[in-house]
Parts: sequence; C-alpha cells; structure tokens
Amino acid sequence: MLEIRFHGRGGQGTVVATILLAKALFEAGYFVQSFPLFGVERRGAPVEAYLRLDRSKILLRTNVYEPDHVVVLDRTLLHGIDVTRGLKAGGWILINASLPPGQLELFKGFRLALVDATRIALAHGLGTRTHPIVNTAMVGAFARMLGMPHMQAVAQAIFQEAPAKPEENLQAAQDAFSEVRLLGLVD
Repeated sequence: MLEIRFHGRGGQGTVVATILLAKALFEAGYFVQSFPLFGVERRGAPVEAYLRLDRSKILLRTNVYEPDHVVVLDRTLLHGIDVTRGLKAGGWILINASLPPGQLELFKGFRLALVDATRIALAHGLGTRTHPIVNTAMVGAFARMLGMPHMQAVAQAIFQEAPAKPEENLQAAQDAFSEVRLLGLVD
C-alpha cells in the first residue's frame, strides 16, 4: 500500500487534487481512499489531505501518519510545517516551486521533485494571481513523479471532477507532467 500526504492552503484545490488522483488511480485498477483533515476551514488556512492506494482492498481507516510520499501545493508552508513528519526514508517530496528550497539539509534522505505549478496555473487562467488554483498541475507532476496514473486516466478524472475550465485544467496537468524536475535523493 502507498500512502501520500498533501499539504496546501484552503482554496488551492488540495482536497480536489486527492480526489482527482483517486479517480484516476481507480480507473487504472487500484483500490483507493481519499480524505481531508481540516483545521480552520477558510481560504488560506493550512489543509492536509490524504490518499491511499493498493492493488487489494484497503481496510485501514485512519489518518496517514507515515506517508510514503508528500505533495506540497504551497511552498510557504515549508516555513511553518514539518512536511517530512513521519515520511518514510527515500520518499518523494513534490513541491510547487521553481527553485529548490533553502536549507536542503531538511530534506536529507528524501527524494525531491519540483514543479512551478503556480506559473502553470496562471498561464492557463486557473485562479487569480493572488489565489492560483494549482491542483491539476500538481496532479500532472505527481503522475510523472511516480509513473502513475497514466495521463489518459488523469484526463478522464479532470473532465469528471473539474467541469469549470476542463481543457485548461488538462493542459495544466500535461504541462506539469512535462516540466516537473525530478532532483532525486538529497544527500
């Protein structure tokens, strides 16, 4: 079983990102769970969401405490939240950033991937300059990082779950799939 924790802010589409991936992975033959953890429910507040996937039924019904991978939709969360909390050694950390974060030693023992999902979202008119909606771009980057789900399943999930601007959301996912930088293990 793979467990993934997503960190974002309210309004960025963090929960929808896990739903899109869950639908795409289900289409690809996986059993999935997707669920959020809310604190203060307002735009801009930190949000966590979780995704589990496996080739067999998932009976576990708890939060994700020791994720295999982490996805960070908002780079500013790196300053106040330990996104590596419980992350298994060698796990991927996918960050919405154009440049590697300072203090790379904080990510020692983990694999790092970067994608400028904010730039991609804004280029496709997803959200506003102050509140870009980066979820579909992050889904595309995630699909490339893990080599699953395939983009056809991602496209199908986007057209089902993102009826507003489906073409723009699909293009954002495809651009991020192409542009994600897989930096690998941080020593």
